[in-house]
Amino acid sequence: MSSFELYFKLGLEHILDIQGFDHILFVLALCAVYVARDWKKILILVTAFTIGHSLTLALATFNVIQVRSDLIEFLIPVTIAITALVNLFKPKPSTGKGIQLNYIFAVFFGLIHGLGFSNYLKELLGKEASIWQPLLAFNLGLEAGQIVIVTAFLILTSLLGLAGVNRKDWTLIVSAFVLGVACMLMLETKFW
Repeated sequence: MSSFELYFKLGLEHILDIQGFDHILFVLALCAVYVARDWKKILILVTAFTIGHSLTLALATFNVIQVRSDLIEFLIPVTIAITALVNLFKPKPSTGKGIQLNYIFAVFFGLIHGLGFSNYLKELLGKEASIWQPLLAFNLGLEAGQIVIVTAFLILTSLLGLAGVNRKDWTLIVSAFVLGVACMLMLETKFW
């Protein structure tokens, strides 16, 4: 297995790992207000998250920024809770031409999520002569994993829609579940 394949697989596993379900919850909260016909918007949304995640992951890997890991571990579920809470009060995305709040959440909160994995990735990359290719491969794997999650979520959403489940109700159920789990994670990771 080449170095590129190894790091791509690590990125894919990072996002799909059920032990690290915080990323899955965040992606679900971001996408809960969309349906299958919105797939282009969702692709942009998860790519925005990857860009934010990649930026701070790279900056932390190069030791440009350093943030206390206990603070980041607390802030990650905070970002999930905020996103889910917004969905509960605004269960449909705006139809205007401007930038939607979810896109801002995706990039900004992606910055926070990227810091959460940086220490582990720094340890792995310490053995590499050049870290650019492994970093790119990891982030491409992350993007692929998010697309897998979104695809599964949209298939489930479509099936429920065919079964007569109301879209707004489904958004509220998913968002309330994600909010509840995020609140439990905040209590577990409080740093004070």
